[in-house]
Amino acid sequence: MLLNNSAPDFSLFDTEKKKVTLSELKGKNVLLLFFPLAFTSTCTAELCSMRDNLAFYNSMNAQVLGISIDSLFVLAKFKEEQRINFPLLSDFNKEASKSFGCLYETFIHEMRGVSKRSAFVIGKEGIIRYEEILEKAGDLPNFEAINTVLKDLN
Repeated sequence: MLLNNSAPDFSLFDTEKKKVTLSELKGKNVLLLFFPLAFTSTCTAELCSMRDNLAFYNSMNAQVLGISIDSLFVLAKFKEEQRINFPLLSDFNKEASKSFGCLYETFIHEMRGVSKRSAFVIGKEGIIRYEEILEKAGDLPNFEAINTVLKDLN
């Protein structure tokens, strides 16, 4: 459990091939959404829901970041096709997923090292204020609870 501890720092490339470093986002709330694989039905539904509700997260001074082990090239195509309006980061080397404790040893079809669907809210000071790691890839995070935490942080 990472709750109420400092968030592990990472630097990952986004679909624009720019490096995003978590610690450089201090001063903003951050919503990290780890998801298993681009182009799958639940991941698409989750990220499109975030896309459609981004105004709320912006009003909460929250930077939304989607993270998966897909390459940045796959994520770029996914982002374009789904018109995702927030950064998607490639954790191809699985370092962020490991440090946040949200990596399947074995996923479907014997794929190893796929991110578990997870949500983390990190407060402006870099402390994790909400943590949810789902074992079933078909489940979605509790966005009502996430939104309550974000409101409380503002």
